[in-house]
Amino acid sequence: MTSILGIIPARYASTRFPGKPLAMIKGKTMLQRVYEQSRKSKLLNEVIVATDDERIAKHCKEIGAAFVITKPEHPSGTDRCFEAYILHGKKYDYVLNVQGDEPFLDPEQIDSLVKVCSGDIEIATQMIKCNDHSVLFDMGEVKIALSSNNEALYFSRNVIPFIKNADQKEWHKHFDYYRHVGMYAYRVDILEKITRLKPSLLEKAESLEQLRWLEHGYRIKCVETNFDSHCVDTPEDIDKVLRLMNIQS
Repeated sequence: MTSILGIIPARYASTRFPGKPLAMIKGKTMLQRVYEQSRKSKLLNEVIVATDDERIAKHCKEIGAAFVITKPEHPSGTDRCFEAYILHGKKYDYVLNVQGDEPFLDPEQIDSLVKVCSGDIEIATQMIKCNDHSVLFDMGEVKIALSSNNEALYFSRNVIPFIKNADQKEWHKHFDYYRHVGMYAYRVDILEKITRLKPSLLEKAESLEQLRWLEHGYRIKCVETNFDSHCVDTPEDIDKVLRLMNIQS
């Protein structure tokens, strides 16, 4: 049976929202909400927090969350996840990188990704169908070009593919577009290998880490989800997420 460790990367230093994991959302911190939602997963064997800050570590103790202290200089959550896996010291088949800024993450969303983590899957992530013109052409939303078996061919902030001889406002009616929902599951041996890769040209061009993996030939399985992601990037996003979730602030 496949064993999977859930890791929540939690940095204190955020340019747009310093101390974000400790931000209060209706009586609980962001980190506590993410941790509690992750623990509700039926398929994760264990959940830990990976942090570089003693204030977050202290909070983990207060809420009873397992944690490890990682180096502060990691360039990405992927690198932090691998160090956390090593420091944790237990053997697992896969590591699932849980987004630490989605306080109302649904545990069923986690389980739907975990279900595809059979031993032959190298990396898995999620996608959601895009049926809205304004979202499709939002450069902040990452779109995915897929193979016939739903492996990623390319990720882009631009709209791919281009629909010839059609009004752009109608493109989503001519093609099944998907945008990326950024939760990742990595087979542990693959996680170790991708953290050794140097930034690639495509990655630098689009500012998308996953393009580095594709450029080096790693396969990314994309799993459709009906759960949209509601991330908190700035303090103002907290009220926005509460509204989207129909929760009274």
